[in-house]
Amino acid sequence: MCLHSGCQIAVSPDTKCFAVDWLGVEVTRATLGIIGMGSIGYKVAQRARAFDMRILYHNRNRRKKEEEEAVGAHYCAKMEDLLQESDFVMLVVNLTPETHKLIGKKELGLMKPTATLINISRGAVIDQDALVEALQNKVIRGAALDVTHPEPLPRDHPLLKLNNIIVTPHIGTATVQALRMMAEEAIGNILAVLNGQPIPSEVFPK
Repeated sequence: MCLHSGCQIAVSPDTKCFAVDWLGVEVTRATLGIIGMGSIGYKVAQRARAFDMRILYHNRNRRKKEEEEAVGAHYCAKMEDLLQESDFVMLVVNLTPETHKLIGKKELGLMKPTATLINISRGAVIDQDALVEALQNKVIRGAALDVTHPEPLPRDHPLLKLNNIIVTPHIGTATVQALRMMAEEAIGNILAVLNGQPIPSEVFPK
């Protein structure tokens, strides 16, 4: 949250000096809980390891032992255990009937009061009314959302009035390189279908 308010202070015409006791939270050696350890969640774990983070994850299916060891990830069979132990909780799940409002008042209450909730999946994975209440009452330290429900939020939505949240406009993959890779992957899948070959990125219905 320091980044958001810090930027405002740095550019404000009213700023005369910077506070010396204005402190953020270190990610190095902090505990990151990843809910949803698919391909994207696993890539998050790979990057988090570079910061020497302790990595916990909860997923429908446990990863292979060698995959866990490669990133130093520890499996939590119960999501509640992950919520209670994590300094940062990142949501990286698909939106399904099972994950709709996966994080609500109960789950937020299990998190540390110093924890930050990060959502890069879909907005409806979080009960936003419960999140507003949790942030207002300092049940958790803060939240960072790249996704909301709906997108964009109504301009008078209470989430937009809080100072312990960062909201970005669904730009997690908004780079030239990422869009190029997605386009190339889509073309590869199309060509595979046309040529009667196995689809590289086929999504199997559950």
